[in-house]
Amino acid sequence: MDRNTALGEFLRSRRARITPRQAGLSDDGGHRRVPGLRREEIAQLAGVSVDYYVRLERGRRLNVSETVLDAISRALRLDPVERTHLFQLAKPATGRTRRTATRPQQVRPGLRDLLRILEHTPALVLGRRLDVLASNRMARALLTDFDALPPRERNLVRFMFCDETARSLYTHWETHAQDIVASLRLYAGRHPHDPLLAELVGELSITDEDFRRWWADQNVYRHTHGTKHFHHPVAGPLTLTYESLTLPADPDQRLSVYTAEAGSSSEEALRLLAAWTRQPEPSQGQHADHWTPADARPTRRPPAPRSGPRSDLTDLTDLR
Repeated sequence: MDRNTALGEFLRSRRARITPRQAGLSDDGGHRRVPGLRREEIAQLAGVSVDYYVRLERGRRLNVSETVLDAISRALRLDPVERTHLFQLAKPATGRTRRTATRPQQVRPGLRDLLRILEHTPALVLGRRLDVLASNRMARALLTDFDALPPRERNLVRFMFCDETARSLYTHWETHAQDIVASLRLYAGRHPHDPLLAELVGELSITDEDFRRWWADQNVYRHTHGTKHFHHPVAGPLTLTYESLTLPADPDQRLSVYTAEAGSSSEEALRLLAAWTRQPEPSQGQHADHWTPADARPTRRPPAPRSGPRSDLTDLTDLR
């Protein structure tokens, strides 16, 4: 029988994190074989039969109503991003959406011009699977020269886990890496049958134990704004805020712009970085977005797969 494995795993992961006290239930003090609430307790809180909830958690493909999903969301104490993810998992994408997920994305010329105009601050356009579709020279100087990489490797998740410079560049690498994985998991809820996503997750699950562990956590996250701390080899320490704006013409594309507080040492560090990358304008016919600074850091290649047993990748069944 065709099962919605991703839905069942997400429900179990959210149930496991809630204690009876948090749910307002009395704890009988007895031994619990699994962490968190029992299935019977979630069914009680959601006002559905135990059999119905068990079938959902086992991945049975039921025509579940929005009312029931709302009740389960409240019982599991989901935040708005998790609630959206639950609805996407319970109501899989149509065949048209499946085809769209594999169609190459294009960045409009006007958006590329905008990246070029933002010459004093890092900016980039992210697409499906956190692919880096376009970046300005400040973003390439801050992170890595994505344009110098093969198209398949122009991806923020690959950079975070496969480029050894990333772990020293991000002051709080572990926090940002977990957010990246959770953002990719959110995308998986929208496009569960994207074969390129399955390839990316499968590869990183095998080669990186951190990714494998965090992917199994089932956490979801939406990047909208925040603060990131860097220690750049040229510019030194930087504290940058970012705004991530979803593009109305393509919800699977978003523009991310990094800025520094006015008058701060980070603003001065960005000026230093801009001076370091400043070169003559590209010759006629060469697109500005594909110009790379002569002093750019060398491209880092993905490390060889780490030794160790292959993890359980059953959650990739629905991604193929």
